[in-house]
Amino acid sequence: MAQVPDAKDTATTEPVKPSVKKLDATRYQIGEITFDQKTREIRFPCKVNMTEGLLEFLIVHRNGKLHESLLLTDVSPTQLNLAFTLLNYTPSRELYPLPNATGGTSANFPEVAPEIKAAARITLEVEWTEEGKIRRVPVNEWVQHSVKLTPMPAGPWVYGASEFHDGQYVPELTGDIASIFLSPSAIIHYPGDDRSDDTIWAPYPKRVPAFETKLTMIVAPYRDANPIPNP
Repeated sequence: MAQVPDAKDTATTEPVKPSVKKLDATRYQIGEITFDQKTREIRFPCKVNMTEGLLEFLIVHRNGKLHESLLLTDVSPTQLNLAFTLLNYTPSRELYPLPNATGGTSANFPEVAPEIKAAARITLEVEWTEEGKIRRVPVNEWVQHSVKLTPMPAGPWVYGASEFHDGQYVPELTGDIASIFLSPSAIIHYPGDDRSDDTIWAPYPKRVPAFETKLTMIVAPYRDANPIPNP
C-alpha cells in the first residue's frame, strides 16, 4: 500500500490536501470515506436518487447529473480517487476512446495489458437497512435492461481514475463518479454490453429501495482473474 500520511502531516501547505485519519490497525478515513488497507475495501455513503427513468450514471455527486443517475453522494470525487490511490488500485484506460485526426474521439480504444485490466476490475455492492435488517447486494441487481427486462449482468466494473484538465480533477467539476453510459470523465465505468447506448438502462422495479433511502456503497477488488477483452 502507498504510504498513508497522518492527519497532522496533510494540511500544512497550499493547496490544502485531504486529511487522512487512521481509525485502527488497517482502516483509514478521508472525509466520509473509509478504506481498509488489508481488504482494500472502500466504503462511502450514498442515497437512492432515481427509482424510474433512463440511467446514464450509477453514482454522481450531488452537484452532478442527478436527472440520470441511480444514486447520489456528497463525498468528494478527489477524496474517493485518493482512497483508490492509497490502496494501490491500478487504473485501466481501456474504455477511454483514442483521439481522431481532428482532435475529437474515435471509435478506437487503447490496448491495455491483461494484468492491468485485471487489476482495475472492482465490485460494487450496496448495503442498507430494510425492516430492521441489514441487506447487501451487488448494485448490478438494481439496474434493469429496458429491452430484455433483465438485471444488469453480474460482473466487475472498471476503475479508470478519470483525468485532469487545466490542473483540475475532472470529476470534481462534472460530479461524474460511476458511469453506465460510457463517460470518460467518470472515475468508474461499466464495461459490459450496451455501455454506449443511453436508452437501455433503468432502475429495476421493486428492487431499488425508496427514493432517498440511505445506503453504503462498498468497493472491493474483483476476484475473477479473467479480464474482459478490449472493446
